[in-house]
Amino acid sequence: MTARRPHRSRGSAASPQQALAGSSFGTRLFLALTVVVVGCAVSAWLVASALAPGIFHDHLGQAGIDHNSSQAAHVEEAFAWAIVLAWGLAVAVAVLLALAVSWYITRRVQRSLTAVTTSTARIAGGRYDTRVSSPGLGREFDDLALTVNELARRLDATEATRRRMLADLGHEMRTPIATLDSYLEALDDGVRTFDDDTRQVLRAATHRLGRLAQDITAVSRAEEHLTRIRPVPITTGVLVTAAVDAVRERYENKGVELHSRLDDSLIVSVDPDRLGQVLGNLLDNALRHTPTGGTVTVTSRRANRDRVEITVADTGEGIAPEHLDHLFDRFYRADTARDRRHGGSGIGLTITRALVEAHHGRIRAHSDGPGRGARFTIELPVIAV
Repeated sequence: MTARRPHRSRGSAASPQQALAGSSFGTRLFLALTVVVVGCAVSAWLVASALAPGIFHDHLGQAGIDHNSSQAAHVEEAFAWAIVLAWGLAVAVAVLLALAVSWYITRRVQRSLTAVTTSTARIAGGRYDTRVSSPGLGREFDDLALTVNELARRLDATEATRRRMLADLGHEMRTPIATLDSYLEALDDGVRTFDDDTRQVLRAATHRLGRLAQDITAVSRAEEHLTRIRPVPITTGVLVTAAVDAVRERYENKGVELHSRLDDSLIVSVDPDRLGQVLGNLLDNALRHTPTGGTVTVTSRRANRDRVEITVADTGEGIAPEHLDHLFDRFYRADTARDRRHGGSGIGLTITRALVEAHHGRIRAHSDGPGRGARFTIELPVIAV
């Protein structure tokens, strides 16, 4: 009994496209360059073979050599062999050199792409400290490496903010929930009665949870620009004066001097209520972190031809350099214990930045270090008069 050979259908053979489908970019690039090099060599050979004999034959006639003579035949045969040997050797050397250069370039490109692919895979796996070194293949590849590194840096910062936010939320919720649980348990056990003191404690705990929920909603709306902005033309002098007058009494009660300096009062298009909220947040923040006898100064001045700056500077506790880049992050607090004692939830500056950016402005913070005060600067576009 003879063994039957396995039948293979016509369509089972892999096509060139299917064979290349699983190949790497470097392989495809090298094959493409090989086809170009070989095609150019063959084209040059065909052109030389087609044109050179005819041109040489015409020159023999112009030199007075009979085409049918044995001398002409010998000369033409010598020329043909010279063309074959010279062009063959030249084409072979050119093809080898071109293929060697193509292989080197392909290897460099493939190595760089592999490094980027490996790094992005690590970043996708949560290793945000991964960085891509510059491949040195040109501006486009350098820009790609910089973009991947910036993506990793931002993801790392976002993940750190998320962890910190969850930790802060858990801590903020733990205290009122523990208070509610302990008092309700005491009521169930008959240890306490539902008197005015118990009612006030329970209400304070629920109020704290409610305020936390409102803060989360407020910062989300502000960052997503869902807060409605109604801009009107108004001078920075009016904004500064209104904000200073609104908090002056609280500053006097604490014994902190409050000054306003209007070097330039320029017209801007803003929502007075929202910019008042921004300046109010900055002034409240300055008051919390400036001790009795300190000074807070609000200044309005022209930054350049089409921008104006409003600065809130204090002589208070100051900010360490490592905290400056994170001050406007959600729930970030440079001194957690201090801010919790003052009642801050860590989102005031986040809302402030969102509102400033909604007015096409920018805000930045500066401090020379702990104990040397802080300065917050709002930059807004000026309306051309």
